[in-house]
Amino acid sequence: MNASPPPDSHALSGPGHDAVTPGPLSAGSPEAQALCADVTDLCSRLIRFDTSNYGGGESRGEREAAEWTATVLSEAGYDPVVLEAAPRRASTVVRIPGSDPSAPALLVHGHLDVVPAEPADWSFDPFCGEIVDGTVRGRGALDMKDMDAMMLAVARSWSRRGIRPPRDIVMAFVADEEDTGALGAGFLTERHPELFDGVTTAIGESGGYSVHLPDHSRLYPIAVGERGSAWMNLTARGTAGHGSRPGGDNAVTTLSHALSALAAHRWPVQVMPAVRTLLDGLERRLGFRVDPADPASLARLGEAARLLEATVSNTLNPTILAAGYKHNVIPSEAVAGVDGRILPGTEEAFFAAVDELLGERVTRSFHNYAAPVAADHTAPEFEMMAAALRRSDPEALVLPFIMSGGTDAKAFSRLGIQCYGFGPGLTPAGFDAWTYVHGVDEQVLVSSLEFGVRVMDDYLRCDPLNPQAG
Repeated sequence: MNASPPPDSHALSGPGHDAVTPGPLSAGSPEAQALCADVTDLCSRLIRFDTSNYGGGESRGEREAAEWTATVLSEAGYDPVVLEAAPRRASTVVRIPGSDPSAPALLVHGHLDVVPAEPADWSFDPFCGEIVDGTVRGRGALDMKDMDAMMLAVARSWSRRGIRPPRDIVMAFVADEEDTGALGAGFLTERHPELFDGVTTAIGESGGYSVHLPDHSRLYPIAVGERGSAWMNLTARGTAGHGSRPGGDNAVTTLSHALSALAAHRWPVQVMPAVRTLLDGLERRLGFRVDPADPASLARLGEAARLLEATVSNTLNPTILAAGYKHNVIPSEAVAGVDGRILPGTEEAFFAAVDELLGERVTRSFHNYAAPVAADHTAPEFEMMAAALRRSDPEALVLPFIMSGGTDAKAFSRLGIQCYGFGPGLTPAGFDAWTYVHGVDEQVLVSSLEFGVRVMDDYLRCDPLNPQAG
């Protein structure tokens, strides 16, 4: 386990012999049984690390989780590196060499940190990692220590089976995604871009999981883009004075009027090409038309409505207010924090609309900005993911979508990497994963982990230079 990166990317080596034809492992085979048992155990053990990220530079457990991850990889014969962006804020990266060094490399990334959990709200210890009634329980089970476990399980399985993938696979287990990502993916891409030499494509959260449609069929959406994040501070200034006197130049009033204008604004519906492909595919499958501007029409899609309702327009929501210090003093300044989310290709129009609504008396500044990202949903790489899903679920409908939120893809895309959301899983109808993500009593189904790791193993053994081979 190294404290700094090696001089060249292929020094991050590991075991491996012959590339093998992709395809899911037979569910009853000894190899599949070992892989599935391993992913469940690894997920359980990862959850036991309290890696809560409180934001503002405050976190816990990331260094310990990163070192343990590196140990797992080292014991399997690989040569990972552990890198700190700040004290205790660590990430682990490993490169698994492929059989064809000239092939474009693939990055698989997952974050080790989690959002905090209040134990009093939970019916079990948030960091117990217990395997109970076919579930693995604890914070991070779905976001995203399940995929971290899949990555580790596949790497260990390849070591046992003597498998070398067709191309280099870089695996990154990063810190700080649940805040700004600056101390995780941001640090790695800015300070250690050599770790990603030759990488053209990446997969991370969130996509490839099952969504149950009204006709009882299964959709597996793959993320091909993310709305940008514009966290801004809006500042109004006025004349300070005594609260008992008429106030004509009140910063609080000025800011309130601006926020009211922003809240009343109706952002236009804009259907991106990937969203249009998603709508067309759903309409063909379900046999009815959907109006993306009509919430009632979108609701007819059932669970799939969530994939669309926040990605057919830009949004902006006030989230923070701060002004004054005493009831009888008119403050000279009032500040609001707002969360803007921007569809790919609409940045200029978004900021122009914001500035017009704010007027001349309210200024804006960025607390954090990450541009939207988009990948090609018509690329062979997308079809390789889709094919791996269909090999494990022949009834799978696989379509692209745009994420409403954001991931570390925003950092990795700055290296010119095409980033997709692909963390496969299969859950029964009625299992609402979104209730648990960042929520109470988070848990992942063991059966979903087993499905996901088999799909992941299959996809990562696909050859980008011969995508039809699988």
